[in-house]
Amino acid sequence: MQIDLTGKTAIVTGSTAGIGLATATGLARAGARVIVNGRTQSAVDEALQQIRADVPGADADGFAGDLGTASGCDAMVQAHPACDILVNNLGIYQLQDFFETPDSEWERFFQINVMSGVRLARAYGQGMVNKGWGRIVFLASESALNIPADMIHYGFTKTGYMAIARGLAKRLAGTGVTVNSVLPGPTLSKGVRAMLEDQRSEGQTIEEAGMEFVKNARPSSIIQRPASVEEVANMIVYACSPQASATTGAALRVEGGIVDTIA
Repeated sequence: MQIDLTGKTAIVTGSTAGIGLATATGLARAGARVIVNGRTQSAVDEALQQIRADVPGADADGFAGDLGTASGCDAMVQAHPACDILVNNLGIYQLQDFFETPDSEWERFFQINVMSGVRLARAYGQGMVNKGWGRIVFLASESALNIPADMIHYGFTKTGYMAIARGLAKRLAGTGVTVNSVLPGPTLSKGVRAMLEDQRSEGQTIEEAGMEFVKNARPSSIIQRPASVEEVANMIVYACSPQASATTGAALRVEGGIVDTIA
């Protein structure tokens, strides 16, 4: 399968590292013009440099701003008024007990993990409809289905993304615009690597520590290891492709089989 996104503009939020950067790189490799986003200009510049090194001739631009706020989303839309592909990857997570999670944290997670995607899909979706083609992807998580007891506030936001993606797909029925959620599981992103670095035993590689973590924390995993960011990005790039024209309203799982269901 040869995915060709020449002539398409893709915005990937939270894309200076991890799954977001791998997705932006994959879309650039498929020929899309890519808009990278991070909170600081230095992080955006570093990501752009990496994409251009990995994909010579890549057409890539950046936007530095906090999309966890309404003003940040407005600034993004002013700087880049239209796109063909929107990947709502921005998100945060943190272990915190339910009884120790204040209203302010629930609100912070909701604004960053949910409202950023709502605002941008609302801003860009109509333009896609007018052109008769578009792709919107919401990055959910297997935690949307397996709600973690130690970060319920995070799981709730990911379930929300699944609901929004399904509902918006139905709202845009017959327009040529597809909307899907993608559900990663444990993934060797920069943040997870840092966590494993603190936890690994002497002489143990990050990959070995990752396998041990998955076996202990997600024993239902079929692959018995974390996914790479590229493995997750491959699913996202496919969902953004012309070949995925009949895939919409779906929750696309790339969590290594952790969720124990065949549906």
